[in-house]
Amino acid sequence: MFSFFHYEFMQRAFMAIVAISLFAPLLGVFLVLRRQSLMSDTLSHVSLAGVAFGLFLGISPNISTLIVVILAAILLEYLRTVYRDFLEVATAILMSVGLSLALIFANAGRGKGVNLDQYLFGSIVTVSQTQVILLAVLAVIVLVAFALFMRPMYVMTFDEDTAFVDGLPVKLMSTIFNIVTGIAIALMIPVAGALLVSAIMVMPASIAMRIGLTFKRVLAIAVLIGFVGMLFGLIISYQTGAPASATITLVFVAVFVLTLLAQKIQNLR
Repeated sequence: MFSFFHYEFMQRAFMAIVAISLFAPLLGVFLVLRRQSLMSDTLSHVSLAGVAFGLFLGISPNISTLIVVILAAILLEYLRTVYRDFLEVATAILMSVGLSLALIFANAGRGKGVNLDQYLFGSIVTVSQTQVILLAVLAVIVLVAFALFMRPMYVMTFDEDTAFVDGLPVKLMSTIFNIVTGIAIALMIPVAGALLVSAIMVMPASIAMRIGLTFKRVLAIAVLIGFVGMLFGLIISYQTGAPASATITLVFVAVFVLTLLAQKIQNLR
């Protein structure tokens, strides 16, 4: 069943899955709890503008994407504080601006061979060794940060006013969280695609929050679901020839639906 892992590209895909499952669901839990699930979609669309801009200028799209996403993450935090009651409107506008700029740069650079298809849909089976290393480094950074600052992040997530009274640098912490999330999305886009990257972050977290009884269990379950879902999605994709990112997303959706059904049946007893 796992004989295809003898191929180097499948080994790199597996290592990418391990790395992504260690940080994406953790960030996703806080995104859901902070009611910022839309932020992952917003940053993924903005990152497309960074990719198109880099390709248009003839520079590394990785560098241009990181710069654009970091600036967008900082802007999102500003909008969150200014438009606290209408944040979804601000993020929707920023998402539209990002996608519009991406299309404009892609159209302007068509003669230069600018093509966003790879970044729209991604391909985990074409991940390079460099991308795997970058994902692994980010996973280590996120895990260390969670180990050191999980309690302050927990307090800030559930009650920013209490966190502020306790002396926590709420704005700085929130901005850093947005930037890390943006960097994670920028690194995941070549693997998962801009259209589906938010599902890989948010779906495991959403499923875990319906199962876990404590915060730490939710985090652990989210990581486990993220790994298992991506692994089975990769296997099914290889066996059927379907796009890996789309298959992984559908696996998460199937798990989410089964979880809802199981809870419904349990409540009827």
